[in-house]
Amino acid sequence: MTDSTAVDTRPTKIMYVAEATAHGGRDGYVTSQDGHLDLKVAMPPALGGDGAGTNPEQLFAAGFSSCFHNALILVGNRAGYDLTGSTVAAKVGIGPNRHRGYGLAVALSVSLPVLDPEVAAQLVDAAHEVCPYSNATRGNIDVTIVLG
Repeated sequence: MTDSTAVDTRPTKIMYVAEATAHGGRDGYVTSQDGHLDLKVAMPPALGGDGAGTNPEQLFAAGFSSCFHNALILVGNRAGYDLTGSTVAAKVGIGPNRHRGYGLAVALSVSLPVLDPEVAAQLVDAAHEVCPYSNATRGNIDVTIVLG
């Protein structure tokens, strides 16, 4: 059943397609089609691995934080604010869900040191509506955003 009040966030036009291939799952490596990404992937110690490489949660955290930060800069610039010195950090957690699988949770920590807290909160809310990662995860995983 589809929620008729849900906003359709699917793209109307694909402007760019990223391609990456995993070799060996969580104990292997990942490469991008253009050669810019070539990383060893390893299970983190908390999940029983040796931690001798990056992992999908780190890659997701990097992608979400950089994408959200760009959305924040975009809405800030549109509103006439200079967001120099701002940062977005992401924590991505993984754990078992109730359906014998695994789920993710994301915590974003946004720093807008030169802005009034009320203005900063408005920009964060606007960025959360613009960011493709926010749109993709909304209603699917818990995303917490802390403004500090």
